[in-house]
Amino acid sequence: MATAKRETKATAKTTKAAASKTAAAKTAVKEEVKETAVVKEAAPAKKPAAKRAVKAAEPTAAVYVQYAGKQAAVKDLLEAAKAAFAQAHEGVEIKSIELYVKPEEAVAYYVVNGEGSDDYKIEL
Repeated sequence: MATAKRETKATAKTTKAAASKTAAAKTAVKEEVKETAVVKEAAPAKKPAAKRAVKAAEPTAAVYVQYAGKQAAVKDLLEAAKAAFAQAHEGVEIKSIELYVKPEEAVAYYVVNGEGSDDYKIEL
């Protein structure tokens, strides 16, 4: 019986020691989990990649006036009107320009900065 009591005491000590080790291990695991959570919180969060807006390419465009077997590009007429105005009115800034093409007269009239005249014309 004495031997049984000793074995019981030894088993109890072993069980307590094992329980103590298990508790220590659980505590260590909990601490490690906490540290991992802290590290994850401290690390900057990755932002999702911004979606790039796909901008559609601007189509090329050209406008032509055809009359009496002739053809004139509106772009060229507009540039000629700007040049004619700049030559006649040195130092005046062109803020707006409007172009009126009259094929029956073979001319294009222009209005610059809201002012027009019969003299503001380009021969087609």
